[in-house]
Amino acid sequence: MSAVPSDEVLEAAASPLRLVRESAPGLFWYLTEPTRCALDVGEFVATRSMLRGAPSGDGHPVLVFPGLGAADPSTVMLRRFLSGLGHDVHRWGLGTNIGPTRRAVDGMHALVKKVSDAHGGPVSIVGWSLGGIFAREMARDHPHRVRQVITLGSPYNMSDPVQSRAMPAFALFSRLHIPREEFPPPEATRPPIPVPATSVYSKTDGIVSWESCVEEPGPRRESVQVSSSHLGYGFNATVLWVVADRLAQAEGTWAPFAAPPGMARLYPRAA
Repeated sequence: MSAVPSDEVLEAAASPLRLVRESAPGLFWYLTEPTRCALDVGEFVATRSMLRGAPSGDGHPVLVFPGLGAADPSTVMLRRFLSGLGHDVHRWGLGTNIGPTRRAVDGMHALVKKVSDAHGGPVSIVGWSLGGIFAREMARDHPHRVRQVITLGSPYNMSDPVQSRAMPAFALFSRLHIPREEFPPPEATRPPIPVPATSVYSKTDGIVSWESCVEEPGPRRESVQVSSSHLGYGFNATVLWVVADRLAQAEGTWAPFAAPPGMARLYPRAA
């Protein structure tokens, strides 16, 4: 359960499903991440009145997983936004996300089971970056407990470490991770995720290659392009609208994302 490719990933590079470009995001986008994140936060503040009109939820539980090196405080604004729309939002509660440690892996399984059982129905999971990779694994392991998965800048389709500028940080904690033999197979070698899945990505992401966040479209799965920094996914107004729209769909139904007429110009053309 990790964003780190094994030797099997490299062997899968010839897969016809592989859409990735094996290079890191541009240096300009990487160096401007903090500044652009601040702009995303400012945009959130400026558009709060508009965001109040986002599709409302039905009260079903939503789990929010943070990215690498982040903890629950990083998702506070996202969780408050979703709570305000009527969702029963839950933090991940496992401290700082330093990768697939035994505590994190076991804790996420337990959290999905606990919240699903308490609600009496499946949960939706929103995962930011590495948190989204974890979310997809939870959906694969608990397809009857997970309603849908939404990933924000998650490089689950990564085929080479160079596609993520976060790899040095990930490697720093590798000695604390579960054994390599417990890592799941490469994404390109597996069948489609068994629940509805939406991947939100940005071509201006300065941390992970946007191509590693995209999969071929198919029944109940899609990739939605936005303009956002990697660090700003949880604050970007267009991202928040996509998340709200996806979560508002009735259980058992699904249709591809379509931006509201007044916001269509805010969404770049999909890859």
